[in-house]
Amino acid sequence: GVQITTGGGAPGSGSTIRIRGGASLNASNSPLFIIDGVPVDSEGVNGMRNPLNTINPSDIESYTVLKDASATAIYGSRASNGVIIITTKKGNAGGMQATYSSSFSVNENIETVDALTTAEFIKYVNENGLPSDIALLGTASTNWQKEIFRTGYGNNHYLSLKGGDSKLNYRASAGYTNQSGTLLTSKLVRSTYSLNLGTKFFDDKLKVDMSVKASFVDNRFADTGAISNAIGFDPTKPVFDSGSQFAPYGGYFQWLQSNGNPITVGAPKNPVALLKQKNDNSRASRLLGNFQFDYTMPFLPELRANLNLGY
Repeated sequence: GVQITTGGGAPGSGSTIRIRGGASLNASNSPLFIIDGVPVDSEGVNGMRNPLNTINPSDIESYTVLKDASATAIYGSRASNGVIIITTKKGNAGGMQATYSSSFSVNENIETVDALTTAEFIKYVNENGLPSDIALLGTASTNWQKEIFRTGYGNNHYLSLKGGDSKLNYRASAGYTNQSGTLLTSKLVRSTYSLNLGTKFFDDKLKVDMSVKASFVDNRFADTGAISNAIGFDPTKPVFDSGSQFAPYGGYFQWLQSNGNPITVGAPKNPVALLKQKNDNSRASRLLGNFQFDYTMPFLPELRANLNLGY
């Protein structure tokens, strides 16, 4: 019953997750995420495409989906759209174990929008256009979709250490991801760090677990409006023009008025210029931590008291 819809091909973009369907037109319909007992806001994380970017997938031990009314009873009104409980990996008794993994990815767009070729565009304008339209035709042959899309490359590195004994266990990990998107200038660089410690007291009746996770996510967002502009832009015009009238615009061809100002209505902007001349960056830092105390009552082993303090 869980519906997941991908949000696009941008690096680090999030999916739309619906557990109990859409309950509101204006309010959020996203589920509540619980990471090691700490509720995490799934909306409004400034500078981050997806709140789950704060966790390295290799750190996840398990996840549980709650969709019935009992989820709301436990976690309150924020859980009205369902709950996803994520538990991260912890250490265990035994000698130290180290794990390293690395991967490299290549991303290509499978298809592009079927638009007129330069020859087809010129033929159509000559057959159907006014003399003023025909006079605007240029001499270049530009595939604008080819100009704004590229092959995206990514690499991912992950290192973890774990071990412990009957009284203390530990696990530490570090991850690094560098991913470029298929749309020019889009990019994601993410570093994640985690530390889990667990110990026992009073003849193992009291268990204390500590968890700390830190993430640093750098994004460069590409203007997706360049995609529609690439579909509609005149293929007889070049990406760059050496004419002096285009000097104020970085040498990129733009549709200009007679006074040299850009045409503000009707004409699309140069899609390559939209990407290369716009620098939209963010750096999102996030720290999640919690202490969990679990005490088994000596007079009734089935009865436990649990305290979870999260930040």
